[in-house]
Amino acid sequence: MTAGAPFRLTHLSLYHRLTVWLLCPLALVTALILGQSWFASRAAADRAFDRLLDAASLSIAEQVRWQQSRLWMDLPPSALEMLATDAEERVFYALYDAQGRFVTGNRALPALPASPGGQMSYADTRVDGLALRLGVRRSRLEGWDRSDRFEVRVAHSQEGRTALANRLFLASLLNVALIALLAMVVVLLSARFALEPLTRLRRAIRQRDPRTLAPLALELPRELDELRQTLNELLARMRRVRANQERFIGDASHQLRTPLAGLSARAELALRQTDPAQWRAALDSMHGTAAQTARLAGQLLSLTRLNNPEAAPAHTPVDLCALAQRAVRSGFASFDRRGVDLGVETPAQAVVVAATAWQLEEALTNLLENAALYGAERVTVSVLADPPRLCVEDDGPGVPESQRLLVLRPFHRGREGGSGTGLGLAIVDSIARAHGCRLTLADSNPARSERPGLCITLIFSDAA
Repeated sequence: MTAGAPFRLTHLSLYHRLTVWLLCPLALVTALILGQSWFASRAAADRAFDRLLDAASLSIAEQVRWQQSRLWMDLPPSALEMLATDAEERVFYALYDAQGRFVTGNRALPALPASPGGQMSYADTRVDGLALRLGVRRSRLEGWDRSDRFEVRVAHSQEGRTALANRLFLASLLNVALIALLAMVVVLLSARFALEPLTRLRRAIRQRDPRTLAPLALELPRELDELRQTLNELLARMRRVRANQERFIGDASHQLRTPLAGLSARAELALRQTDPAQWRAALDSMHGTAAQTARLAGQLLSLTRLNNPEAAPAHTPVDLCALAQRAVRSGFASFDRRGVDLGVETPAQAVVVAATAWQLEEALTNLLENAALYGAERVTVSVLADPPRLCVEDDGPGVPESQRLLVLRPFHRGREGGSGTGLGLAIVDSIARAHGCRLTLADSNPARSERPGLCITLIFSDAA
């Protein structure tokens, strides 16, 4: 970690992150408790020694007398001995009259403001550089002839109270440290046990066969159960993708086997011939088979890409008029060579829908090719508005009403005489479902029973 870089937990495991986030507040709380214990120890030591100051000042005040026209006292040794501790503190006292004049004592001590209720006043002070705790008692003579006021000031150095505060704090420190240690152990064990379901989930995933996509079945807490469900949803999507791939492989192998075998047989038969005319006929047949096989492979790829549950291209505004004109312009020459009249009818204004342009182009191309392959002589592409519609109408043999749902299935041909692959309408149906369109098949000219034609319409739900 470079100097000045922010501290990050991304390199730590989840267990260590959890323990850090639990132990940091625990350390903060422990520090706060220790701080409070320190102040409480100081306050307890101050109360204890302030009581000694109170008792010493009271003992001194009881010895004050009026003698020889002045205040006087005979200080008993016990009055100061109660302030003496093992810390060898220095003790000072002084007697002052009502006017604040020093009467007697072993050191002059400063005055303190009067406390409310006539209580004794306390304060920390310094005298000649020495830190002292000072207590001042205000009293008066108790006699029948005089009641003069006076002050008894008692002070001592703070070694004893500091030592007492340290002993109290040390006792609190040991207790807090023991409790903090136990709490830390509990936190570490709790984090370990709390993450045990995650360990079981990791172990279950690691021990799985890489080839299986079966859902995970584990009893987990609610938070991890949501993760398990998410993993199962991912596995379900992977199963759908794999099923789509396996279906494509199966369809491709089944559908391509026959034309490839036919190509091989025709090539072998042509090699046995010596007549160039027969060679040319074989080459023409092989060319047609190769073109049909290439179209079949392209449609298989298109169908597989459209049926992929994980492929969802974004929709953009598409002008159906421009799309239809572009498709007709692209296929006009090819249809003209085959003797098919190809035309387009569009409104003057643009008809815009939210769609994927290449998919609509794929659908329109398949509809046009299907019409030509199944014997249509006239094909018209129409664009209508309100609601937006894309229609392909032909004058071919049409599709019986009983077969209109079946022709939307892959590899189902409406008529055996056609040279189609049986995938065109299946691709159109997949594109319609991807766009939320309604796909309809109807006769374009019901009055002609022999060649009623077919009108296929893509009805869009809303405009862009």
